[in-house]
Amino acid sequence: MKPVYIAAALLLIFCADFLPAQSAAEEIETLLSTEAVTYAAAARFLLEAADVIVTPDPQEAFRYAMWQKWLPKNTAADGTARLDGISKLLMHSFDMKGGVMYSITKNHRYAYRELVHKKIIQGRCGPAMNVSGERLLAITGRMLSEKEKETD
Repeated sequence: MKPVYIAAALLLIFCADFLPAQSAAEEIETLLSTEAVTYAAAARFLLEAADVIVTPDPQEAFRYAMWQKWLPKNTAADGTARLDGISKLLMHSFDMKGGVMYSITKNHRYAYRELVHKKIIQGRCGPAMNVSGERLLAITGRMLSEKEKETD
């Protein structure tokens, strides 16, 4: 079984408390078929997966993430999400501690490096790479697994 489908199943289980089963399955199916997610869609999905904010409105989730300064400056809600921008959102929303440089700067570049180092972001990729729905699901699944290990 592909790791992405395992991650999707994990996310479906974690999101089951917040969404009706039908809409959670539809959302995961939509993400799997999306070649490049927007920052608004990514923010809505990640903030809910991290139990930060539950909202059906991607714009509201995006505004919340921008207000918290969890996304890079000058990010547009309908802009294509990049790995470095999503990395900063992941680090903050899942309250993940980072290395020295990330702790000092809270910069999206160092957030990306931290997640690569922790093997949450895997495979051939770069910080400016667009995030597909499949990659977002895989990264979120690994992030949830990492957080679960920390609580054990």
